[in-house]
Amino acid sequence: MSPMMTQALPIADGRIGVIAGNGRFPIIFADNARKMGLQVYAVAHEGETEPELEQHVDRIHWVKIGQLNKLINAFKADGVRNVVMLGGIKKTHVYSHARPDFRVLAMAAKLVLWKDDDILRTLAAELEKDGITICESTFGLEGILVTEGPLTSRQPTKKEWSDIRYGWEVARETGRLDIGQCVIIKDHVVVAVEAVEGTDEAIKRGGELAKAGVVVVKRCKPQQDLRFDLPAVGPRTIDVMQSAKASVLAVEAGRSVMLDREELLSKAEAAGIAVVGVARETEPITGT
Repeated sequence: MSPMMTQALPIADGRIGVIAGNGRFPIIFADNARKMGLQVYAVAHEGETEPELEQHVDRIHWVKIGQLNKLINAFKADGVRNVVMLGGIKKTHVYSHARPDFRVLAMAAKLVLWKDDDILRTLAAELEKDGITICESTFGLEGILVTEGPLTSRQPTKKEWSDIRYGWEVARETGRLDIGQCVIIKDHVVVAVEAVEGTDEAIKRGGELAKAGVVVVKRCKPQQDLRFDLPAVGPRTIDVMQSAKASVLAVEAGRSVMLDREELLSKAEAAGIAVVGVARETEPITGT
C-alpha cells in the first residue's frame, strides 16, 4: 500500500485523537500517523471498534455508544485538541446498544431533524465547547483515497457504464435525502438501496434479488461534511460482491477511502470484478 500520509499533518502539538468506529480504517490511520511522528490517542466503542486498535495507538479508552461525556473527558485528560472520526457505527447498534448519557440526551433535545449530518454536526459543536476540533477525514489521506479512472484490468462494459451512470444519479438523490451512500443497479433498475443495514447487506440483498451482474455504486452525499462518514470500501466489499455475483464497483474518486488497496484490487482481479473511481464533477459519466 502507498503511504497513507504524504506530508506532515497540520497538528502543532504532535497529538491526534481518533474517535474510532468499526472496520480497519482507524488502525490504518493510527499506523501511518505514528510513522509521521504523531502520538495517537483513541476513544473506541465497545462492540464496534476492532480490539486490535489497542496495539496501534499510544493510549486507548473504551466507551459505550452514547457516552459522550466520557469520550470528551478522555481526550481532555490526554491533552488532545484535534481529532478525526474514522470508521462507522452500525445504525442498528444505535438502537440496541446505545447507553446515552445526560450530555447526549441534552444534545438530542436540541435536534430538530434526526438526520446523520445534523446529529454529527451537533456532536462536533459539543466537542468544540470543550476545545476539541474535529478535522476533515480527508486530510493526509492521499495514499488511500480512491483515484480516478479504471483501477482493475477489466473495465466496465458499455452496458455496465450505462448502469453506473444511472446509479450515479440515483445515489446522489438517496444521499441528498440522507438515506445512504450506496445503490445496487441492474439493467437500469434499482434493486437495492443502502439504509441502516449498511453497504454489505445492501449488496447481498441486491444479489439475491437480481442474481448475477449487479453494479455497485457508492458516492458521497451532495451535502457531505468531510469530517464525517466518508464512503469506504475494502477487501470485504469485494468478498461480499463476489458472493453476490456482482460485476462492477464504482466509487467516488478523491472523497472515498479504499482500505487495504492492494488486497482489494487483487481480489477484484481474481473475481473478474471491475473497479473504477469516478470523479464527482463528471456528470454525466463518460465510458466506453
